[in-house]
Amino acid sequence: MKSMRFWMSLALTSTVVFAYAGPGPWKNLFDGKTTTGWHSYGKTGVKGWMVMGGSLMTHGKSGDLVTDEEFENFELEFEFKIKPKGNSGVMYKVIEDAAHPPYYSGPEYQLIDDEGYPPFNDNGKMVKINDKQKTGANYDMQAPSKFVAKPAGEWNKAKILVKGNHIEHWLNGVKVVEYEYGSAAWKEQLAKSKFTKWTYATPRAKGKIALQDHGDEAWFKNMKIRSL
Repeated sequence: MKSMRFWMSLALTSTVVFAYAGPGPWKNLFDGKTTTGWHSYGKTGVKGWMVMGGSLMTHGKSGDLVTDEEFENFELEFEFKIKPKGNSGVMYKVIEDAAHPPYYSGPEYQLIDDEGYPPFNDNGKMVKINDKQKTGANYDMQAPSKFVAKPAGEWNKAKILVKGNHIEHWLNGVKVVEYEYGSAAWKEQLAKSKFTKWTYATPRAKGKIALQDHGDEAWFKNMKIRSL
């Protein structure tokens, strides 16, 4: 009887410890001083991107930047600003393949000048960005539920949460996108996108995080991440 009580107590203690296990500690994804932990996509080392005033930034035409490490379940927080008429993004679950850009495989947290981005050529027709291409969107898949981006040139606070197949995009304290990666609903949205024949269309547990250089000036700071 004493032995049984001992094992029951141990099992209960283990259950309690497990139940209260929370997220891991926050770690800097960018230390504010160097490009340690990053490299130019498909290359060795960092080219073009630089650290200015505690921010990681590109003046444009520097190529995309990607983490050395892959991440699975995580919470990523960062601040960003873009130049007026600018365009950028943060991609996750990226499979690095020098033959294709990061958005070929990874969902994108869109960053753009919602109000000032100029019309662009889409198959011979000049069009304006649609809601699925605005700041906070899961680019070309889910539009933000609310439009809370600050004007271009001002700092915004963003968060990406990935826990299993559950993914959330937050912008300035507001949850603007929520979806189940690989779900039936996701597949329906995928079928209407440009990603159907890309690596993007094959769900995966983990990948790298990439910062997009879309040819425009973009700034990132206070980037930190923790495992979930």
